[in-house]
Amino acid sequence: METILEKTGKTALLCAVLVLGAFLWLGAGTPAAAGQDTGGNAMDRVTAAEKNRQKWLGEGPAPLADTDPELAAMRDRLVYGEILNEGTLTDRQAALVTLAALTASQGLEALPEQAGAALRVGADAADIREALYQCAAYVGFPRVEAALRVVNPVLKQYGVALPLPPEATVDENTRLADGLAVQRQIFGAKGIDAMRENAPAGQKAIVANYLSAYCFGDLYTRKVLDLRMRELVTFSAIVALGGCDPQAKAHAAANVSVGNSKQNLVDALAVMLPIIGFPRTLNGLAAVNAALPEEAR
Repeated sequence: METILEKTGKTALLCAVLVLGAFLWLGAGTPAAAGQDTGGNAMDRVTAAEKNRQKWLGEGPAPLADTDPELAAMRDRLVYGEILNEGTLTDRQAALVTLAALTASQGLEALPEQAGAALRVGADAADIREALYQCAAYVGFPRVEAALRVVNPVLKQYGVALPLPPEATVDENTRLADGLAVQRQIFGAKGIDAMRENAPAGQKAIVANYLSAYCFGDLYTRKVLDLRMRELVTFSAIVALGGCDPQAKAHAAANVSVGNSKQNLVDALAVMLPIIGFPRTLNGLAAVNAALPEEAR
């Protein structure tokens, strides 16, 4: 005969099974049923990825979706389901950061698609041109020229007549003075003047003249992009190029001096992460944290 204790145990076990069965039947008993995985709300991420991918790239098939569907899904859910679904950057800013990172890292095959995406989310042809031009002083003319060779056909497909109208504000007589003025505005007159004065005689052409006249005179004084956007593009290109930690740190501080926030820079790094990978992204994050105090957000 069963004891009272045995009967009580069987009854409790039966109740537990019934409760668990009801819980599973209602669809809330497992992470999969709840639309979640260990990385967060998976259903929300998938839905956001599908919606944002169409917003940025249109209705076409995702690259490699036919041959490598797992990698394509991983990429799209990270980029469009998470990174581009949050943060402080506007779509236009994120698009131009993406183009700068691709130009610096020479992700040429991805540039046409992302140029079209930039046009879809609020950038125009002049924005795209200026973002690529801005990279020249930091990644070199050949990389920018290679980027333009694949981006310009996309602009033409969208009905853009090339060449675009000129946007320069300096000439041969003013480029040095105007560039130096912008350089002082961003980095402070005291430090810039000391750098120019202390440059060894044989190095003054690079440190004092080319930097002020070409980098800041020819590029920073151009129209279309304001200093905030130019500094954000510059920081992004430097980080994507890699191996330029002192310059990344200097331009992290410069970004804040022209009105960008520390969080803007962190979010730009997030946008670049799928393009440049974790090592360069984390180096960029270290530069941001070294340059900016915790309260500078």
